[in-house]
Amino acid sequence: MPKRHFHALDLSRLFAAVMVLFWHNQHFFVPPVERHFNVNRKIEPWYDALGWFYDHGHVAVQYFWAVSGFVFAHVYLADASAKSRFWPARIARLWPLHLLTLGLMALLQAAYVAQHGTEFVYHTNDLKHFLLSIPLMQYWGWQEDQSFNGPSWSLSTEILAYLVFWLVLPWLRRAPLLLALPLGTLLLGLMLDEAPNKDVLACIGYFFLGCATYAAALKGWLRPASLLPLGMALVAIAFALKASYRGGDAATVAGTFAVLFLALAADLSDERGWLRFGQKLGDASYGIYLWHIPIQLALVLLIDATLGSRDIAREPLFMLAYVAMAIAAGFVSHARFERPAQRAVFALWGRWKDRRA
Repeated sequence: MPKRHFHALDLSRLFAAVMVLFWHNQHFFVPPVERHFNVNRKIEPWYDALGWFYDHGHVAVQYFWAVSGFVFAHVYLADASAKSRFWPARIARLWPLHLLTLGLMALLQAAYVAQHGTEFVYHTNDLKHFLLSIPLMQYWGWQEDQSFNGPSWSLSTEILAYLVFWLVLPWLRRAPLLLALPLGTLLLGLMLDEAPNKDVLACIGYFFLGCATYAAALKGWLRPASLLPLGMALVAIAFALKASYRGGDAATVAGTFAVLFLALAADLSDERGWLRFGQKLGDASYGIYLWHIPIQLALVLLIDATLGSRDIAREPLFMLAYVAMAIAAGFVSHARFERPAQRAVFALWGRWKDRRA
């Protein structure tokens, strides 16, 4: 591909992370209960204007999976040394922040239990799920529910997508579209058919259709002139499916690739690099995703200990402050923790390789 970076895709990752913030904003209204509690999301700030994000922000997770597949294909298909450095790169990128927020959530949940006698939102916080969470294996099919830093469930499923990608990489490099397109389509078809462990199937399916999108663009089959009408058509299909009975998962598939196609069209049209600022913004998305629940729980503990009522969460300024705190945490985390941690992991990896040489 003529582009090294896809800045519109980077920018879209930031927007996707913010969408997840809006979806999880409802947690502020979950009282101390033993299990699930259905929140009337219409009480959230500016619901009339932001209702779609409050109601559907969770679908950004599927978009993350598809973008990951596209980016991985771009980074690794032409790299002969990809298999040897693949897992060190994944460990350096994912685990330091995951382990930090996992430990922090264990402490914050313990404080919430001491205050209220039950957990905050995610109730399956036992030793089994903590140990499974350390290697990001907590959502591979043996879980009882989401646990600790709940959003990390999607990272757990994505590890399996990485594993499949790594295993098939030699064949994928020879025929990316021929392998990725049927594999992704098959797995999403099984997901739509409610096959067991559908979240894992969905993750791998979205990931490989993201790879297939890159392969089609690599062949020159996807250009702005075709991506724009395809993307708009998929938007219309997504809304039509959402309006139909049990069309939610299919609508998410259509909507995910609608946004991917439109973002890719913007990137391929950006010959002057006007969107290059998107790379820096997209870098914060991982931190936003993993920090927003610990920030939320810390705020809830503070509110419960001082105000005694969470009605403040109905105020627009409170919602804006929470979103701003999570976004700021994403940027600070990337610059001050994630990047230094990556360098440390790579340094350890280099020393280990030198000892073996």
